[in-house]
This record gives sequence, structure tokens and C-alpha cells, in this order.
Amino acid sequence: MSLDRRSFKFGVVAGWLLFAGVLTGVVVSAQFNWFPTTTAETQSTSKPAPVGVGVLPNFVGVVKAVMPAVVNISTTRVVRAPAGGKQSPFMNDPFFRQFFGEEFYRRFQIPRDRQESSLGSGVIVDPDGYIITNNHVIAKADEIKVLLSDKREFTGKVIGTDPKSDVAVIKINAKNLPVVTWGDSDKLDVGEYVLAIGNPFGLNQTVTMGIVSAVGRANVGIADYEDFIQTDAAINPGNSGGALVNSGGELIGINTAIFSRSGGYMGIGFAAPSNMVRSVMTSLRKTGKVIRGWLGVSIQQITPELAKQFGLRESSGALVSEVLPDSPAERAGFRTGDVIVEFDGKPVDGPAVLRNVVAQTEVGKRVKAKVTRDGSSKTIDVKISEQPTEVAQAEVEEVTRQEIDNALAGIEVKELTPDVMRQLNMIRGTHGVLVTAVAPDSEAAQVGLQPGDVIMDINRQPVHNLGDFRRIASKLSEKENVLLLINRRGRKSFVVIKP
Repeated sequence: MSLDRRSFKFGVVAGWLLFAGVLTGVVVSAQFNWFPTTTAETQSTSKPAPVGVGVLPNFVGVVKAVMPAVVNISTTRVVRAPAGGKQSPFMNDPFFRQFFGEEFYRRFQIPRDRQESSLGSGVIVDPDGYIITNNHVIAKADEIKVLLSDKREFTGKVIGTDPKSDVAVIKINAKNLPVVTWGDSDKLDVGEYVLAIGNPFGLNQTVTMGIVSAVGRANVGIADYEDFIQTDAAINPGNSGGALVNSGGELIGINTAIFSRSGGYMGIGFAAPSNMVRSVMTSLRKTGKVIRGWLGVSIQQITPELAKQFGLRESSGALVSEVLPDSPAERAGFRTGDVIVEFDGKPVDGPAVLRNVVAQTEVGKRVKAKVTRDGSSKTIDVKISEQPTEVAQAEVEEVTRQEIDNALAGIEVKELTPDVMRQLNMIRGTHGVLVTAVAPDSEAAQVGLQPGDVIMDINRQPVHNLGDFRRIASKLSEKENVLLLINRRGRKSFVVIKP
């Protein structure tokens, strides 16, 4: 028993000595940095790493699912040489034709028709062969060829086009085709991963990755109705009409254009949002045209100066500068000076946003609009009508300065409608086309032609519409002086433009 007691005392002493040695070692080790300094306390107070950091996304499954529904589109068209083309008068002399021979004459006669071709992309959205693409991809095409991912080729038929949104719908005679699932572009957030799939430079389907840089981009100058998704995913020539999909493989946009100073990719691309594209496609398939909603107000951007005058805290919203008679806006009680800040539950940052939202609103639908009037907030209930024909015609494609090469080069014009005449205080029956832009380096600018002028006559020939303008302007020679009769804010005057 005494031996056990001595053994027990010895064990206790040894245990205390061992504990003291370990404790001393820890203290010494900590002093000389022999152990790592990270402790449970520092780990618990450190910030968690963002989700996904250090892990690259894998889109293999998305690409495999989407790529079969992205097609290559090639178009051809014959460009007719203008009548009365220039050629040497000697070639019309039978003597010279006989001397040089008919083969020489045929080879060197001017002008000659030529064939142009272009490449683009499209997205199958219906297994029965309906394909979405850009209007500029198939515009004026005499023949459309669609190449599928399985190498089958079909002839495409145009179902409908909408130059105002740069959207077109074509169809091929095929069944059970792969499709891309529609996504909700309104739920898209800046910073999301996106993939651009298309046919750049004639290559058979390529994929580029990027993020959403911005949403709701307007005033870009690409189309009349702009609500673009901006992305840094490379959209190269030939990608137009291709798919922009999210990380779930849903179609959230149609690749449309890039911003570039060199003609190549510079990190800024634009895609039409899927919700707008889907609305346009549905209307084209049902009616062959796009039916848009109409509110009946003239609106403008709010500048800091205007915001100050109207007692607004910020320069957001759309300022109503005119309420058109017998319009939904007039019947609902809108007034000049109202600032529309919300429409159908969607915030209105500026005129372009309101224009797009109204256009996409179903005809006959009653919506609520929130306005700021005289410093107080007011809600107006309005029933949307169909956009009148004259309003739609006022937004036809403008004549670009590249289309003519004479004294009128550099002038952009559009149709003169009753609404425009009313805004310019012109008398009923005034005819002509409205000048919307004049290039600073053009001959027209040198003689003082300016936006807002109405061209009534060209060389004593009356101009009633865009067709007249194009017809007369195309027949002018490069060195011919041009006499214009213009109407500027109700006053008529003649202007001579010398090339």
C-alpha cells in the first residue's frame, strides 16, 4: 500500500512537471515566432471571401445546349447600276465599236450591275423554323441562305422586319429544330456573366464571354427604339443577329452592334433586350407589322437648368412639352410641364426609357403613370391606344449622307408629318422633307442649311416626301449646282448649293 501511495505521488509530481514544461515551451515558442500566428480568434473576425472568387466559371454545358440553335445567315443582292451612267461618247460611235470590236465594248462599258454578299447570324426560337436576326443582316437581300450547325442549308423567307428596332423574323422549311429558351431581360443585372454566340468573319460558330456592363442604353444612334444591353463580350463582324445568353443558357439579347473607332472590337458591344425582341417578333408573326402603344405627348430631356426652373431635385424623368389633341394623354389629364417619373410601375430615367416602355405596352391596357406637377406628386390613370399611322411614318428610316454623292451630300432628312408641321408652326398643306442633320464639312452647311429647315423644291421640282427627295437627288451630277426652296419657321427662301 505504501508503494502504491509513493507511485501515486510520483505520478502527480511528474504530471505537474510535464504540464509546466509544455506551458514554458508554448510561451517561448510564441516569443520566438516558432508557431504560426493565426488563431481561432483572428479566423472568426476575418471577412468571408466573396462567392466565386478564385473559381473560374465553366460554360461548357451552356454552350453545348445553345450552339445548335445559333445559325449562320448569308445574303446576296444585285446592285443595279443607275440609268444614264457615264461612259466615253466614243463607245457609242458605231465606227469605234467596229474598230475595237464588240467584246472590247462589252468588257469596258460602264456601268455594270454587281452582286453583293454579307454574313450574319440568327437564333432559332421556334422548332418549326422561326429565326430571329437583325434587320440590317437581311435588309434588301434578294436571297437568304441559312446554315444550321449540322451543316444543313435552307432558303430563308422573310416573315417581317422592323427597322425601328433593327429586328427581323425569317423562317425556314424545317421541323423539330433546336431552340434557345427565352430569358427575362428585365431581370438582368450589371456584372452578370454573358456569352455572345455567332458567326464572326465567316467562321462557323464562335463563343465569347464577358459581363453585362450596363442596361437600358439609349441614344446610341443605332435604331429608333433603343434599350440596349451593353457588354464587353466580343461582338465581331458577322456576330450581328447572334445570341447573347446568360449563365443559365437563356436568351437575354440579340447581338446588334459595337462601338468602335477602328472598325474592330473595342470592348463595347450592344444587344437588343430579349423582352423587346420577343414583343416585336410576336407582333410580326401575328399581323405582319409591329403594333406599338401610343400615349400622345411630346417629351424632352430634363437638363439641370430645366430641373431648377421646375423645382426638381434631380434631372431624371421625361418633361412633357406638349399634349397632343385627342390623344390618350389629353383624355387622361396630362398637362404641359408634367414630369413623368414612373410608367406602369417602371421608373422613367429619361425620354428614351418612356418611349420604349409606352411602345411595348399592350394596346388597350390601362396603366398608371406617376408625374411631378408643380412640386407635388400625382398619379394618372391612362388607357394606351395604338400608335397612329402618321406617327409611325414620321419615324421612317432617314436618308444618310452616304447615299448621295453630289451637292446634297451630308444632308439627312425625314418625312414631314402633320405633327412635325404643328410643332414648327407651319400652315396646313406645307409640303417637303424635314432636315434632321447637316454634316459640318458639307457644302450644305457652308450656305447655312440647318436642322429644322424644310426642303420644298429641288431645282424647281416639288418635293412631297422622301421618295421625291431620293429620286431627284439621285439624278444630280457631282458638279451640278442645286437650287433649293426651303421653309424655315414659316418663311420661304431660296438657297444655292455649289459642289
